Amino acid sequence: MKTSILYAGRESPHAGWVAIDELAELLAHYFDAELLSPKPLAAPWPVRMLRPHQVHFEPLQTSGGDVLIVVARGPGDLGMINAMPNCRQKFTKIYGFVTDSYFQSGYVKETAQFDAITVTAHEDVEYPKNRFGIPVHQLYQGADCLTWVPRQAQGREIDVMGFGRTPPSYQACFSQRFHTASSPYLYLHSPLGNLSGPSVQLERGMLFKLLHRSRISLAFHLYVEPQGDRPRSMMVTSRWLESLLSGCIVAGRRPVSRMADDMLFWPGATLELSADPQAAADELEALLSRNAELEQQRRSNIFHSLGFHDWRYRISTLCTLMDLPVPHSLRDDLERLQALCAKYAPNT
Repeated sequence: MKTSILYAGRESPHAGWVAIDELAELLAHYFDAELLSPKPLAAPWPVRMLRPHQVHFEPLQTSGGDVLIVVARGPGDLGMINAMPNCRQKFTKIYGFVTDSYFQSGYVKETAQFDAITVTAHEDVEYPKNRFGIPVHQLYQGADCLTWVPRQAQGREIDVMGFGRTPPSYQACFSQRFHTASSPYLYLHSPLGNLSGPSVQLERGMLFKLLHRSRISLAFHLYVEPQGDRPRSMMVTSRWLESLLSGCIVAGRRPVSRMADDMLFWPGATLELSADPQAAADELEALLSRNAELEQQRRSNIFHSLGFHDWRYRISTLCTLMDLPVPHSLRDDLERLQALCAKYAPNT
């Protein structure tokens, strides 16, 4: 089976999307596939006004094949197939994995050319299914747990880690509380050097090493002090999965959704902080004073991440949904994943 994978990551790297790019790269590895990434082009302003979510690309050269899988950060990325002239004629089947599937206005007309897509939330299935008349399946997000799980115990010298979006009032309060010379606690926030550009992939390792050395990682759902006018969702994003995999205690404001109930199902997976930032800072200090007691929770977080949320499980499910053969190398790595997971099993 000749397979191609299309994704934005190589030509448009961004720290907020690198976990999704890893899915594309894993798919290319397991299917021994051609990995393609189109270079965006600036559209004339009238086009941008009429079709703000439509992106234009430099042409990509491919001979086509049996299957094209498009790994889409958002619905607009399904339009990347326009980078390949006569794409529908070149591939027997075209499938898509859509991450921010709640962003309904981002869907482009090219969605109708797909044989099937997956969306990350159950409630996101009906809109593209009804509008474009294609099969739509639900498939949760994952993480490359086999690569990024802690390989050995590390001293957790970073007390509180905040990366990515932290609500402004919490950020201001925690900075005032923990950055003073009198505080014994280290609050590290926004540690990444670049949001975009060629260093994003390199800094991925730095982020995980910081998480492996952190006691508490902050995570807040998108409705906590929202900024901008982009549609929002109660989805479980990469931040939760990466923090749990790293053995952090995850504290903040958990999404209220079926997705959160399904994915964060074990006791203590997340710890809820108060809506008042000052009270939340007190709660963090109380957690830090109990650090030794929380070691079993750290192991539980790693165990459940390895057991349920690796991208390899999602790829296996994708094969079932799209009637694709499961690669032998994927089966081997799923066995490796289970063996590693067993090392973190409770009471071992």
